[in-house]
Amino acid sequence: MTARRITVPPTAGLPLQLGDLRPWGDPRLDRALATWLGVDEVLLECSGTSALMLALRTLQQRAPERCEVVVPAYTCPLVAMAVAQCGLQLRLCDLSPDRLDLDGNALDALLSHRTLAVVPTHLGGRVADVASLLPRAQACGAYVIEDAAQALGARVHGRSVGLQGDIALFSLAVGKGLSTYEGGVLLAREPVLMAALRAQHQQSIRPHLAWELRRSLALLGYTAAYRPALLDAVYGAPLRRSLARGDWVEAAGDDFDSQIPQHSLGAGRQRVALRALVRLRGHWEQAQQQAQQRITQLRALPGLEVVDDAAPQAQGIWPVILLRLPSAAQRDALMQAHWASGWGLSLPFSQVLPDYARYAPLLGEALHDPVPQARDWAQRLLAISNSAWLSDALFAQLLAALTRTLTRPPAAAG
Repeated sequence: MTARRITVPPTAGLPLQLGDLRPWGDPRLDRALATWLGVDEVLLECSGTSALMLALRTLQQRAPERCEVVVPAYTCPLVAMAVAQCGLQLRLCDLSPDRLDLDGNALDALLSHRTLAVVPTHLGGRVADVASLLPRAQACGAYVIEDAAQALGARVHGRSVGLQGDIALFSLAVGKGLSTYEGGVLLAREPVLMAALRAQHQQSIRPHLAWELRRSLALLGYTAAYRPALLDAVYGAPLRRSLARGDWVEAAGDDFDSQIPQHSLGAGRQRVALRALVRLRGHWEQAQQQAQQRITQLRALPGLEVVDDAAPQAQGIWPVILLRLPSAAQRDALMQAHWASGWGLSLPFSQVLPDYARYAPLLGEALHDPVPQARDWAQRLLAISNSAWLSDALFAQLLAALTRTLTRPPAAAG
């Protein structure tokens, strides 16, 4: 008899329970999330990308003479799509050579009277140093939008991330922790700006029955399939097909539809997430304990860098453990040998924004922004799932593969 294939999900998402699906009860996820985050109010959107678009359009109304948005060169292509669909111009900021964060000197060179917003990213649950870039943005009159799509639950100075910049967005998509399959959360630090976001939401966001039905059915499928017995069929098999074609963009999940839907988040999906929310803090506490145990073993490997929070006094969350290998050749050798092994290896994003042929037309002049350090990060970075389903035995196999990769020539590694 053939042994059942084990496939670990790429991130430590919070599994939903059948009881979460009950079609009655409180539908006000926004109130519960505001309390959970320690803020007065939040807005719920149909995705983190839609939340970013609503934020940008609100800021456009407040500063119509400004047209540029500065984003990390290594970030989700959906960010570039959102900026382009709002009719704004992207500028790509290089990353620091030693931190997964915006490079201060590169940011200074981009900021001007045309800058509408700067969008630092809390990538993979790691906390960006927003405080260090705030004076730079404020000096030129730009807003700061914290992209905390992957960081719901992360904290800095004892408070939720997102409260240092002007606006913050979180994602409720699959794998981000709390999930409505697709969903987003938007908040602002100042009440006046929060009121402007709410007014923009009321003006432009409407229910869409077809999209809500589609997402609700997908959420039911996610509830059923996000478990070890079915993950190989719904995630592992498609991943192997992408890798067999040599399509790393598709394998990394970087292939997105050209249009970004915008509609309200239905009450049924809100109820599901509201019930799951009571388990989220405990989920992240367990993930942190597991991550710290495994980070100790990973840091013992020669030349391997475990990426930590860039901000001081930060407590990020651990959906994944981000690693930077000594060379691009070693990273690629490991991924080619073991991406399909079921151990939860993945790439945060497969390339820097200028290197995606599909998304390059969205960049305009930003296509030529110099981003050598971001490209180096993109070529050497990988993620290990921090799912509880990555057992100690499977992690030991992964650790052995990493050891071979780091101690042998790249051609022989894996």
